[in-house]
Amino acid sequence: MPNSSRKTTFTTISIDKETAALVEKICKRYSLKKSEVVKLAFGYIEKAHINPSEAPESVKSELAKINKRQDDIIRFIRHYEEEQLNPMIRATNSIALRFDTIGKTLEALILSQLETSQERQTAVLKKLSEQFCNHTDVINNQSKQINALYQIHQRDYKKLLHLIQLYSELSACGVMDSKKER
Repeated sequence: MPNSSRKTTFTTISIDKETAALVEKICKRYSLKKSEVVKLAFGYIEKAHINPSEAPESVKSELAKINKRQDDIIRFIRHYEEEQLNPMIRATNSIALRFDTIGKTLEALILSQLETSQERQTAVLKKLSEQFCNHTDVINNQSKQINALYQIHQRDYKKLLHLIQLYSELSACGVMDSKKER
């Protein structure tokens, strides 16, 4: 009675003893079942587009084919490099050099403008400092004059107080009254 849950239908293939020994050897080496070895081998032949009826002549001829393919790939890469990559690299390098030149020019321009601006600011600050120094000198001179006037005022005030005191003493003695009567 066939198993209805199985979807794969198996068939049989007849192979000679030498091929059977080779399949057994591969099964043992890779721990696979015979059906898996056959399935994988046919999958490989299909993917690699190998015609099993055209056996390779020799390892040298197969290596020569591989080398020819490698040479074709290398020629393609070199051609692509010469035709596409090198011009792009040169254009990119040219653009980078232009950007670098423009960047340096802008840097020099900005630095010169900053220097000019700084010189102007320094000149303005120097003038302001001179004016403040002049104002400071004027204020200091006026302060000295005010102090001198204050000292003179204090001296005159002391003299006046001394005169008032003297006058009051003279008045108390009656010296000043006699002059008024006469």
